[in-house]
Amino acid sequence: MAITTEDLLKQALEQNRKLMKQVQTLTEQVAYLNRKLYGSHSEKMTDPNQLSLLGDNSVFTDPEQTGQQSEEIVVVKAKRKPKSSRGESIDPKLPIEETVITRESELCDHGHQLTKVGKHLVREVVHHIPGRLYVERLFEETYKCPECELEDGVSHLYQGQAPQALFPHSLATSSLVAELLYQKYALGTPLYRQILEWRRAGLLLSETTMTNWVINAAEIVRPVYDLMHEYLLSERFLQGDETPFQVLREPGKSAKSKSYIWVERSIRLADQQVVYYAYGNTRSGKFAQRIYSGYTGVLQCDGYAGYNLLGDSVIRVGCWAHVRRKFYDDAAKVKGKFTSAKPLELLNQMFHLETQWALLSPAERLKCRLAKLKPLIDQFWAWCDQAAPAPKSRLGIALTYALNQRRMLNRVLEFGEIDLSNNASERNMKSFVIGRKNWLFATSPKGAEANTIWMTIVETAKANGLDPRIYIEHLLQEMSQLSASPTRKQAEAYLPWNQHLKPATSETA
Repeated sequence: MAITTEDLLKQALEQNRKLMKQVQTLTEQVAYLNRKLYGSHSEKMTDPNQLSLLGDNSVFTDPEQTGQQSEEIVVVKAKRKPKSSRGESIDPKLPIEETVITRESELCDHGHQLTKVGKHLVREVVHHIPGRLYVERLFEETYKCPECELEDGVSHLYQGQAPQALFPHSLATSSLVAELLYQKYALGTPLYRQILEWRRAGLLLSETTMTNWVINAAEIVRPVYDLMHEYLLSERFLQGDETPFQVLREPGKSAKSKSYIWVERSIRLADQQVVYYAYGNTRSGKFAQRIYSGYTGVLQCDGYAGYNLLGDSVIRVGCWAHVRRKFYDDAAKVKGKFTSAKPLELLNQMFHLETQWALLSPAERLKCRLAKLKPLIDQFWAWCDQAAPAPKSRLGIALTYALNQRRMLNRVLEFGEIDLSNNASERNMKSFVIGRKNWLFATSPKGAEANTIWMTIVETAKANGLDPRIYIEHLLQEMSQLSASPTRKQAEAYLPWNQHLKPATSETA
């Protein structure tokens, strides 16, 4: 059968259409990678009126911060802040010492005796006294009973009872180890970088010794760590996330293979806050089954398929911040124009409303959601249903993610307790990621597990308004005197909400 000119023209047009789609996809990819490499990282939108579709000028222009924000689409000139009269401020709780400078001579220029009439303030400054180490030598005083010796002629000796050492045959104390742990897990300073600072203070330590202290101290507080997890699983609402972590000497795995850190946490409205980290050598759903074993509540998480193995006993709620990030980050901005202006505008409106309802009770917030949020969600899905981007384009990927999560995302209309996003758990995971950038890896599974125990202790202390360093020292000092297997009642006494310790400052919170 002869090919006509019309057939050739149709083939050429079809080939041209495919090539144009390919060019568009590649152009989007190049723009996306350029922004990743050279763009700033923020999800702030442009002028609120620019993308307004709903006639409302109160567009949500500052989305919740998660630490994984994508780049800024349009550079907006920042409003000039009023000049501050002073670039630093002082906590009013700081102790104050007054120094009065006296005159060298108490005689005037004519030789007469001067009389003090007052003082005036010259300036106010802040001094720093570096932490110091000191050696404590513990002696047990010995006693004898002369009366008993007179009666039977045998010396009867008694002595004081020193508290049990934190670690046998070690210089370590609860205050010393607490500072080391605080430096690593709250400030992100790895052990090898602490060595020089400890040496400057007068203590020579090896990295191996410090690592053993971290691991052994973690075992002392493990009963509290396990109890925190048990408490979480009894809650009705939880949030979760996971991130990769490298463990060099993982049995049966190469040093370059990935392990994972999982986080579970209480929701913002929970009476007692717990942030629980767990170490797993896999991202498999079987590990999710393990750490959520026995849980029958509502879990807010991302769209990772591993959570599917939790089954129907766990109700999963999606995260709208993930959806927004996909449209903002993955949907390309080509030639200065948004390819997904409508969904971004609707998502911004949703988050803007949620900020207004943050302090409402769950029942009141659910009522507001059904009245005002549901129409926006319906408009969002209506746009998604009619959109037809190329499947492999950045916008297509974002759209596919949203549609796959549709059922779980809509569940925010069923529970007023759950936030619109899972950003709280992502912020907790960011704390671990900051540490990971400094620690780089764990040498062994024991070290990785110790990391999760101490991150749980630190982040849970902060979530409950405690100073993590003081809380760690208290745990080590008290629990080191208990038996190797303390009772549940003994462990419960050391949960953060049962403590009356110094509250966290702005720096430790």
